Amino acid sequence: MKVILLQDVKGIGKKGETVEVKDGYAANFLIPRRLAVKLTDKSLEVLDKQNKDAAEQVRQDTLKAQEVAKKLESIVLEFAANTGSDGRMFGTISNKQVEEKLRNEYKISIDKRKFIDKTIVDRLGYTKLRIELYKGVEGVVTVHVGEKK
Repeated sequence: MKVILLQDVKGIGKKGETVEVKDGYAANFLIPRRLAVKLTDKSLEVLDKQNKDAAEQVRQDTLKAQEVAKKLESIVLEFAANTGSDGRMFGTISNKQVEEKLRNEYKISIDKRKFIDKTIVDRLGYTKLRIELYKGVEGVVTVHVGEKK
């Protein structure tokens, strides 16, 4: 029997795939547990609509991420740090601090785990941090660290 999988099924296939399984397995396991539906013209139409909706959602999310990336390019986050007599910085500026400043000052919410470069800001001056905003969309935010007066 041909079925369309509604969820990933180990050893059978991924969600949205059309697979051939034994009649008893489909009738007694997959369909009652709502893991699959029988392949019919109507179920194919529903699957096509779901795929189109998912593709549209991905396109919308990509556009939103590109807008955020454009905003990030113009932002310079200012931090002040204590320095020693030789001009070296005490401590670091963490990704969490960068994320909080973006959220509080610019209303841009980015997860601190999305920072691509795992480098820490540990020196005075300008540092560029790359952020993965969405699949294939990266943003760059500039962090400026100056001496605390």
